[in-house]
Formats: sequence, structure tokens, C-alpha cells
Amino acid sequence: MSVLLKARARLLLPAQRAVIPFLWKVKYFSSGKESAESNPVTPMLRHLTYKIKATGPITVAEYMKEVLTNPAKLLGIWCISEWMATGKSSTFQLVELGPGRGTLTGDILRVFSQLGSVLKNCDISVHLVEKTPQGWREVFVDIDPQDSDKLRFVLAPSPTPAETFIQPKETRDHVEVCPDAGVIIQILSERIEESGGAALIADYGHDGTKMDTFRGFCGHKLHDVLIAPGTADLTADVDFSYLRRMTQGKVASLGPIQQHNFFKNMGIDVRLKVLLDNSSDTATRQQLIRGYDMLMNPKKMGERFNFFALLPHRRLSGGSTCQSKSLPSPVAGFGDLVWK
Repeated sequence: MSVLLKARARLLLPAQRAVIPFLWKVKYFSSGKESAESNPVTPMLRHLTYKIKATGPITVAEYMKEVLTNPAKLLGIWCISEWMATGKSSTFQLVELGPGRGTLTGDILRVFSQLGSVLKNCDISVHLVEKTPQGWREVFVDIDPQDSDKLRFVLAPSPTPAETFIQPKETRDHVEVCPDAGVIIQILSERIEESGGAALIADYGHDGTKMDTFRGFCGHKLHDVLIAPGTADLTADVDFSYLRRMTQGKVASLGPIQQHNFFKNMGIDVRLKVLLDNSSDTATRQQLIRGYDMLMNPKKMGERFNFFALLPHRRLSGGSTCQSKSLPSPVAGFGDLVWK
């Protein structure tokens, strides 16, 4: 990647941005006050600055896609795939041949440390939109005019398509919208409406109440989203009220319900008791208790994750193909557990 980036530098540096700074002086706000030492010039930062110089400020959604799906991540996944295909050896060598300082290998090694989340999660990017005296304006990422190696947030000077996703009665000043998630929910809703089935969605989220959830994590710690791009994972909470709207009434929705309530309704307390009763090993029992605490403690994952379900309308109305006249059974996890 270092060779490609150098080639792009020669091609893109001459591009002119004479008009852009004047158009984008609607509002300026920085991502933080980090010193230059804590803001290393990573290959991804260099790539983004070349891109912005050539085409102008980019949306937060585009920024997330660049950072989360950059070539180093894809190459890292390829290396892992081949490692798995050849037997998952406990030792292996990762060698980068050619000129440079090994920056590509460094990027791939960071991918290895993040691979668990990469394989388990679908990277869906969000657009940030802010209310201003002139109306809703989308937040973009630009180069800091006072430091060419630092990025900043700016507001678009005019409306963008992202604002069409804002509800007319929206009371928040900052809204994160995700068109990609809306498309996925619409596809799921159509499939469930036509063929039956159900969808269970679990993620960090809220029911249309939170603002400014876009954040970065590096080494399990919060990290400025614009500092050293490519070295941290970026995420934003799911707005479940938005997902509910995107179903367009084609299916019924339940939730969101906090994780500790969902698991309690699913009988996790009983399950823990059974496992503890059947275990005589002290280390195993302690591990079970720690795992339970991580899942259920409100200060840990208990209130952070939420569950949200999509079901056919007939599932909740009692209608079924067997023409049963009995009341519909409760949906597991979304109501109090009742023992019969």
C-alpha cells in the first residue's frame, strides 16, 4: 500500500482547492486538542488528505468506509483466510518484501488485533446531521487549515441528501442516520412479509433518544475518531426508532429491550444455577459468574446492548397456517418468563 500511496501523492498533490475553503467556512469545529505527538501521520491519514485535497471534504459515512474497509484490512483478512486454510499453525511468518519501512505490515498486524470484531460485525457507516439556524446541515471531514496533517469536522454549506432521513418532528440537535441500515431492514421486512421467518438484531443502540454516539476505540479505550485514522475501530449506536420506520409497516417490531432484561426473560438465571450446580471445579464456577456479570451488570454490557425483533404481523395477531384459535404464544425474550 505504501507504493500505491506514493503514486497517488504524485498524481493528486497538484489538484487545486482554491474554491473549496470559501464554500466550507460555514462552521468549524475540531475533533480535539491532541498534540502532534499523539496524532501520528498514518498511511490512512495521508491517503485521506490526498483524497480531500483532490475532491473536497468527505462525509462521515465515506470517512468510516475508508477507514474500516481500507486495503490493509482486506489484505489482513486474506492473510487470516490463508492461515486458516493451511491448518491454523500456532507460529507463522508475515514478511513484507520491497522498499519502505514496513508500514503495510504494521497495518495488517493491527487488522489481526481487530479481526474478531471485523468478522462478527457488519461495517455500516453513518451520516452526521446537525441542526443550524439555516436548517439541517451534514457534517463533513476536511483538512485542518492550520495543520495539513490533521483532520477537522465542518458543516456543509447547503442541504445534502442525508437530511431527507430526518423526521419532521425531530427534537434532537444532532442526528446520526444510516441509509445502508435502512436498505437492509427494508429487504428483511419484505422477505419476512412474503415468506415468514423472523429477525433478531442485537447491538449498541437507543430508541431515537441519543445524540453524538459516533466514537472510536483503540486498545479497548475511547479514541478520537479523527486521530491516526486506520489504527482504531469506529462505531456508532443503532437508532432502533429509525429501523422501525424503515420497516414501512410491512412487519411487526418488538423492542428495543436492554440485554439484561432480554436474557433474564430467556431464563439466564436458571441456566446459571444449573451450570453452577453441575460444576465442582472452582475455576469453572468463577468463570461462569464473571461471564454472567459481564452480560447482566448494567455498568457493563447489561444496559449497553439492546435486542430488537422483526416478525410477521400474523405472529402477534394469532393468525397461522394451521388456523389455530388459541392466543399467540409470547415472543421469547420480550416478555416476562412464565413457568407453567
